[in-house]
Amino acid sequence: MKAILNRLYENDIQTLGRLYLYDGIKEVFECCTLELPDKNNQRSISRICGGSYKVKRRYSQKHGWHYHIQDVEERSWILFHIGNYYNEIEGCILVGTDFRDINNDGEYDVVNSAIAMEAFLAIAREGFDLVINDV
Repeated sequence: MKAILNRLYENDIQTLGRLYLYDGIKEVFECCTLELPDKNNQRSISRICGGSYKVKRRYSQKHGWHYHIQDVEERSWILFHIGNYYNEIEGCILVGTDFRDINNDGEYDVVNSAIAMEAFLAIAREGFDLVINDV
């Protein structure tokens, strides 16, 4: 399976995008993504660089089942995991079904994150190849 993450909007606080998962040429999943802004790939305060990555499914006590992005230059433990707000991210990528300002802070959040992750995990059981585009 292959996935494409298109980063569509960024401000000083966060980056919004859309992830598309393909089985061959057929799109089988789509979700919204929330990341930190670009701060030169600095640990815990920046999103990772655009590029190509291998992604594997894994389990942890903290995040349950999620995905681990492999071989990120100068970074480790970059995950796709459940969450709603930019302040829940330390370089990882949150998934959701839509964008909405659910905490009334004037910034978009991702909603239905657990639902999106459950569907994502059901389709990409072992992992996938990921391309991140800074649009």
